[in-house]
Amino acid sequence: MPLPFPLAEEPDAHMAEKGRLLFAGPVDFVKGVVAMNGLPEADRLEVCFAGRSNVGKSSLINALTGRKGIARASNTPGRTQEINYFTLGEERYLVDLPGYGYANAPLSVVEKWQRLLKQYLQGRQTLRRAFVLIDSRHGVKAVDEEIMTLLDSAAVTFQVVMTKADKVKEKDRQKVLDQVRGALSKHPAAFPELVLTSSEKGDGIATLRAIIAGLD
Repeated sequence: MPLPFPLAEEPDAHMAEKGRLLFAGPVDFVKGVVAMNGLPEADRLEVCFAGRSNVGKSSLINALTGRKGIARASNTPGRTQEINYFTLGEERYLVDLPGYGYANAPLSVVEKWQRLLKQYLQGRQTLRRAFVLIDSRHGVKAVDEEIMTLLDSAAVTFQVVMTKADKVKEKDRQKVLDQVRGALSKHPAAFPELVLTSSEKGDGIATLRAIIAGLD
């Protein structure tokens, strides 16, 4: 019986080069969106990145694009309070969603972010895949379950990307992976493959680039 939610294999030379070329092209900040009427025209395929605060989302986006400051990494959870749009080559958008699980943010701010997030996920026809980032040290938490359930209801395919894999010892990694696989088995919108990454070491970056480049 095949393993549920296996780790994504490294891409072949063709797809690795396709992914490299996509992210070597123009990656420019377009705008930060605070309301649905501010979204750019839906004239190209887009992928989005979602994750709880401090999961390493900005660091991963910077590693993918090879540009240190494209997404603002911060030690202050919840700094990204907008839907941030970036061009990815000539035919894609890369979308950085607001971090969630921000315990210190005012309730009114949290509710505003959640409302915007829900509207975006349910109403963006050009959104091809959401990448939900999960910290390899902690696995799936309750706040992650909330975003996954939202993606289920919006019928948006999402793929889990494990971050900070270099921070976990090999003997502890399997336990976390088992927990994540068990959680994902309850979500119909989950893509049946995990990506293990380390922004610091560069692990999994070529694989994730190739996955994004292969979407159509």
